[in-house]
Amino acid sequence: MVSRMQGRTVVRKKLNKLSSLTKSKSLQKSSVVVDGFYHINELKLRLEAMVREYSILLQNLQLPTEVKVERIHGDGLLVIKVKSWEKGRGLLVSILESLEEMGVNVVQARVSCTHGFNMEAIAEARDKAPDIQKLTQQIHKAIAEPGHGGVVL
Repeated sequence: MVSRMQGRTVVRKKLNKLSSLTKSKSLQKSSVVVDGFYHINELKLRLEAMVREYSILLQNLQLPTEVKVERIHGDGLLVIKVKSWEKGRGLLVSILESLEEMGVNVVQARVSCTHGFNMEAIAEARDKAPDIQKLTQQIHKAIAEPGHGGVVL
């Protein structure tokens, strides 16, 4: 009998908490629970709207693309770092094709598309060492127009 009373007290306290959270004015248990469901659904809708608004803001935000090309002294190797906030659109393929057209072979690369596009690569020139500035411009062009290729001379 005592455990039944304690159980009722626990349920009543939880219903009072739920009623205060949902701002329910009802005194019936079933109405308080229904108000709780409505409140949860309202919160879900608000969250979905906020996520949509956040994704639209991120899409409209134009963050710069970073391209760094450096020579490793003595080895004839190049370190190429690319950071872009845009995902997809065939960026990796476009960048690799433009490097190939410039006579640069990628020896090793690490790519991530978790938060935008990030690539860090070690490359070597096939024939002569390419001009760093032209190579950087070519990578920028490959990012701006993926799939179009074409070497900037």
